[in-house]
Amino acid sequence: MAVKRAYLDYNASAPLLPAAREAMVAALDVIANPSSVHAEGRAARRLIEKARREVAALVNARPEHVVFTSGATEAASTLLAPDWRMGRGSVRMSRLYVCETDHPCLLNGGRFPAAQVTRIGVDADGIADLAALAAALAHHDKADGLPLVAIHAANNETGVIQPIDRIAAIVKAAGGVLVVDAVQAAGRVSIDMSAGYADYLILSSHKIGGPKGVGAIVAAADLMMPKPLINGGGQEKGHRGGTENLAAMSGFGVAAREALAGLQKIDAVRERRDEIEAIIKMLVPEAEMFGTGAPRLANTTFFAIPGVKAETAQIAFDLAGVALSAGSACSSGKVGPSHVLKAMGYGDSLGALRVSIGLATGAEDIELFRTALAGIAARQAAREKADREEAA
Repeated sequence: MAVKRAYLDYNASAPLLPAAREAMVAALDVIANPSSVHAEGRAARRLIEKARREVAALVNARPEHVVFTSGATEAASTLLAPDWRMGRGSVRMSRLYVCETDHPCLLNGGRFPAAQVTRIGVDADGIADLAALAAALAHHDKADGLPLVAIHAANNETGVIQPIDRIAAIVKAAGGVLVVDAVQAAGRVSIDMSAGYADYLILSSHKIGGPKGVGAIVAAADLMMPKPLINGGGQEKGHRGGTENLAAMSGFGVAAREALAGLQKIDAVRERRDEIEAIIKMLVPEAEMFGTGAPRLANTTFFAIPGVKAETAQIAFDLAGVALSAGSACSSGKVGPSHVLKAMGYGDSLGALRVSIGLATGAEDIELFRTALAGIAARQAAREKADREEAA
């Protein structure tokens, strides 16, 4: 008999949507290379362009401005580069500005040398220090090249949403270029690339219920792009070489379509998130929740249980049938101190637990979480009682 489990780790990877799976299976029967000019090749090409339109619609962009990649990390490595092209001419980005709480694929600087990367701090809730960003850009020497700013729209650990409109205004005033990592935000908040949201956007399929191994760069215009990270046969207008992953792109497109429709139901997700947070406060009144003083994604809670290591609690939840994370899932399975919490001023030794949910999260999942947390809290209380008795 199968043991019931609750999957509460959507920010690491959302479950594959049935419609996305169906699209992938159907695409596997399309045998031709999408670059071939015969009828079979054109059929494959139509599937890619359909997916491109669906991904573009998710962020209200033009389909021709979508470049498919193998994922968000490749998209970031492509965009975070000093050397860009505008037509036949070249454009230089002389310095990269990132946020201390960014995902490692931004924080590590992409193709920029470490000496050309400036990190911008955050406040106690994880909101970027806009005054520091403006000051840094004001001192940028544009004689060497343009400033490139990269920042996440929503943090993968805390769910905190950055004020991208204000950041975009600062970057524009400084004559810079803005790259926004929308991996966690897409499908959870409304994004409109037609309204000047960013110059470039990074998306990931598996965060919204599509397959792993495919992502996208979305540009506001087609005037300028970085030199390709992967050169090949000219696919994706020369921006990303290699024969396209037709099945993955098809699944991504359908997931994007479903995510756009799902924005209408985001309040239901928020209600479940709030229910989870009420359970935490009831069972562990001393628990600390992070980022609650700032706008957050409706699906994310990041909290710490005093006296309990995050990795210990994560294992306990797992044994009780609940899958959640102790921070980011992008560190080769390692669990350790959160660089996000350190940047927020909580020191470099604190870990926390992340609960991230989706539209499919139901009452049974929340009840499993409640039961697991109650067990953890009871064991911790028993240990503290034993310690007090021994000290007495």
